[in-house]
Amino acid sequence: MSALPDAVKWNADGLVAAIVQDALSGRVLMQAWMDREALSLTLSSGQACFWSRSRGEIWIKGATSGNTQTVREVRLDCDGDAILLLVEPAGPACHTGAESCFFQRAGSSGEWQSTEPAVTGVLAALGEILEQRKLAPPDESYVAGLYASGREKILRKLGEEAVETLLAGQSADAGELAHEVADLWFHSLVLLADAGVTPQTVLNELATRFGVSGLVEKAARTAAGES
Repeated sequence: MSALPDAVKWNADGLVAAIVQDALSGRVLMQAWMDREALSLTLSSGQACFWSRSRGEIWIKGATSGNTQTVREVRLDCDGDAILLLVEPAGPACHTGAESCFFQRAGSSGEWQSTEPAVTGVLAALGEILEQRKLAPPDESYVAGLYASGREKILRKLGEEAVETLLAGQSADAGELAHEVADLWFHSLVLLADAGVTPQTVLNELATRFGVSGLVEKAARTAAGES
């Protein structure tokens, strides 16, 4: 079998299109270009590296912004003229601050319209807001008030929301169930923020469980002394 770069059909400029996709959510984040060196660096370092056509140089995604992309998998399409990177992003992919560069869609009026954020974007945004609330006066913010009251208060509130979710689950009102689950998730995020844990950490944990039997995963945690 030939070396990986040799299997790529490089264009006349020695480049190949690289599509970047969130390995967890499946959302397409951006498109860039790679030359042989960028591909080799990506494979060896595990970090997304590209070729900047405007600057005429290699660039490591997030080298200056901190919004790096840890590569989980590299794929080549059937024709060999495009590469797909499945990554774990540490921040937004777009230089505008958007989670994905593809945040505009063709509207019926013939103009490009901004799209709604992905679910993962909502969680990240909420996580950032909850962090900021740690600096807010307790009498001006509900979340800041919870922080000021201490962990026990947060846990009690989370318990209350869990009970309300269970009660809603016994009814046939889908809207009420969605409302209560949203409250439960929100207060779970407050607990995470108070403990210094980001939503992405939880998503990463879920990602490690893909393809693993729930029984096997439970047995492994039990063997390790977890509940």
